[in-house]
Amino acid sequence: MMAMPSSPLPSTIGPSAFGTSADGTATADIHSGRDHLPISAVIITRNAGSRITEVLRGVEMCAERLVLDSGSTDDTVALARDAGARVEHQPFLGYGLQKRRAVELAAHDWILSLDADEVLDGEAQAACSRLDLSDPAACWAFCRRTFVGRREVRHGVWRDERVLRLFNRTTAAFKEIAVHEEVESQRPPRMLAGSILHYSFVDCRDVLARSLRYAPLKADILRLKGERAGVWTLPVRGLAAFVKSYVLRSGWRDGAIGFVVAIGRVIDSTLPRALLLADDDDDSPTS
Repeated sequence: MMAMPSSPLPSTIGPSAFGTSADGTATADIHSGRDHLPISAVIITRNAGSRITEVLRGVEMCAERLVLDSGSTDDTVALARDAGARVEHQPFLGYGLQKRRAVELAAHDWILSLDADEVLDGEAQAACSRLDLSDPAACWAFCRRTFVGRREVRHGVWRDERVLRLFNRTTAAFKEIAVHEEVESQRPPRMLAGSILHYSFVDCRDVLARSLRYAPLKADILRLKGERAGVWTLPVRGLAAFVKSYVLRSGWRDGAIGFVVAIGRVIDSTLPRALLLADDDDDSPTS
């Protein structure tokens, strides 16, 4: 278990007032007197009680906050409702399809999609309030800053990460893939100021456990794509992934965490292909 620094996490407190939509309309919050952006913030959840209140607080400027839950057994649903979110239920379909379902259920065409461990910082909240939403083909990406515990990972493969999260569902959509889903849009996204604070990993063990857990899902994706790789390519891929994260992108500057992240990249790049090859061997006729 890594040691936790004593410094506080970045503030996620946003501005106290937000602008109206491009056509001059907005949804009024009768409790606060504040206008809301004509955006649906959508979040898929399962047992996300430790962070969901903070996530929803970061998108209070949106006219709708929609939580699509897939069978939480903790207090996720109660906390989301207490925070004023609309909660719907859907058995888990895979990350891409689950997020597509959340988008379908939204009340607005403009979508701000966040994971249940992602919080918009104050600068990003303010940047959203200044957007011109008159062009449905427009879309925006955020800088995403990933944390392991309370420690930010500043280098390696997560350095300068950009994720498209604000779009109009009439011109963009999530790809139907099981893991590491992404939005496909008509135009390249523009960058918004501020950051998504990504509190994805409890500790270094969680980094490696996540890579191992996702490997079978990634193997299924490779199988659907028809990708095949020789056994001899696995060590080459693993070495290349490690060097890219730890050396070329300066992961070593993050200390032991940077090394663990690089090992996670080795697992990501090799284990799914190894599982695919092993399945092919099992299906081969024996002599």
